[in-house]
Amino acid sequence: MALLAQPAGERTDDMLRRSPDREAVAFDRLYEDHVDFVWRSACRLGVEDSDADDVVQEVFFIAYRRLREFEGRASPKTWLFRILFHVVQHHFRSHARKNRHLSAGPRLDPDHLPDAQTTGPVESAEQAEALRILDHLLGQLDEDRRVVFVLAEIEQMTAGEIAEAVGINVNTVYSRLRVARQELERALRRHRAGEAGRNP
Repeated sequence: MALLAQPAGERTDDMLRRSPDREAVAFDRLYEDHVDFVWRSACRLGVEDSDADDVVQEVFFIAYRRLREFEGRASPKTWLFRILFHVVQHHFRSHARKNRHLSAGPRLDPDHLPDAQTTGPVESAEQAEALRILDHLLGQLDEDRRVVFVLAEIEQMTAGEIAEAVGINVNTVYSRLRVARQELERALRRHRAGEAGRNP
């Protein structure tokens, strides 16, 4: 979606609070600034790659309809994730998925792929493999802990932003994040032990 001209230095959240005739500009900017984040987060939350585009489209459709409701109390990123979170939950319910997990195949994030010009082939392969392992380990967390871990450790959102996005209190964010880290550490140890057993 093309981004229309905007006043220099004007932030997305400022634009969203402006008059209705600015809504098209605000939405274009919102989409361009955050579509990668929404797609990436959908995949990290367990949406299959084949369904991710539909989920992202639904998120921005809802965001467009609710644009006038945005009051700037949360950041646009937090606001969009709150919408995404509900869309993903509905997506899983509608597909009757009782065991939600990430797919076993590679789900590489373009924003985190190694730069071939700054890393050699060995380093690039190692980083790509690390991403595949992370996706696999994230799939072993339950949904609540995975959401908090993804937002805190991958998206670098604050505890307050996560609490706002997910609808929980900050203490619960810290609790879930602590347990998620512990579970991932144990899962990583098991993974490494299994790799060592296969490669004596």
